[in-house]
Amino acid sequence: MRAALLTMLMALVFSSAQAAPRAPTAEQINAAEPAKASGRSAENVNIRAQVLLDRAKFSPGAIDGRRGENFAGALRAFQRENGLPASGELDTATFAKLTQDSAPAMIGYTISARDVAGPFSAEIPQDYAGKATLKRLDYTGPAEMLAERFHMDEALLRALNPGKALDQAGTAIVVANVNVKPAALRGKVSKTGKIEVDKAQKSLRVLAPDGKLLAFYPASIGSKEKPAPSGTLKVTRIAHSPTYTYDPAFGFRGVNAERELKIAPGPNNPVGVVWIALNKKTYGIHGTAEPEEVGKAASHGCVRLTNWDALALSKLVRRGTVVEFLE
Repeated sequence: MRAALLTMLMALVFSSAQAAPRAPTAEQINAAEPAKASGRSAENVNIRAQVLLDRAKFSPGAIDGRRGENFAGALRAFQRENGLPASGELDTATFAKLTQDSAPAMIGYTISARDVAGPFSAEIPQDYAGKATLKRLDYTGPAEMLAERFHMDEALLRALNPGKALDQAGTAIVVANVNVKPAALRGKVSKTGKIEVDKAQKSLRVLAPDGKLLAFYPASIGSKEKPAPSGTLKVTRIAHSPTYTYDPAFGFRGVNAERELKIAPGPNNPVGVVWIALNKKTYGIHGTAEPEEVGKAASHGCVRLTNWDALALSKLVRRGTVVEFLE
């Protein structure tokens, strides 16, 4: 009887282990290569490539290890800029070019007391009227804050750190190494000539005066209900930690408001952490509270980027920068 029970327990443990494979280590992701990729190792290759693209200023959006359109778009832009066939696939030549940046894609990080100190917003209401009651729209907790800091999808951050207390100082975790300068691509930042907003490709390109691509970001660009502008506009001002004002005249679907609503600043504000105003009233380029939806969900007529990409863009533009909308 004891032997039978032991056999059953061992089988249960084995099946549980099979159902929940161990999370990859930083070393496994840093060593991942397309030629050896299958199953889980293919996701490791995607994570590594996405981090390298991010560092090279070809943003894949939220780093998630998935083969999505944002990833493919960043690969195509990188390939064009480097004289490679723009397939949007992570082929051998593209991977070789990316890995000229030899810094590790993933690193260890120890959560600090400052990381968990807040302030945090325990809950962010879905409706604008509810949001307008809050004094700030902060992160909902350390996990969301850390995911944005390291340009990661929060689900991936948790998956790479199973069982880790992301709300406790001293916890050692694995994160994307996005805040280093790429060794092979290091150089002075060129002066921005103009911005191109490509509606068909759901992307925003920052170009130097000579046409050289300085940065590429996935974007949500308007909708059928609220289309983005056409033609050529200009940047008029840049506001960090903006307050968002909703006018009932906007008539956004799903927003029921009879009076003007003012929504306080914070990363979970509807326009995120940066508002880059354009010379067409109510239109701009901005961040978002939902980075994983960039390039996938529609916007209310504006150009929506992840918060970190919007911050990066704000450092590349100035008042008067030309913004050309491409159909």
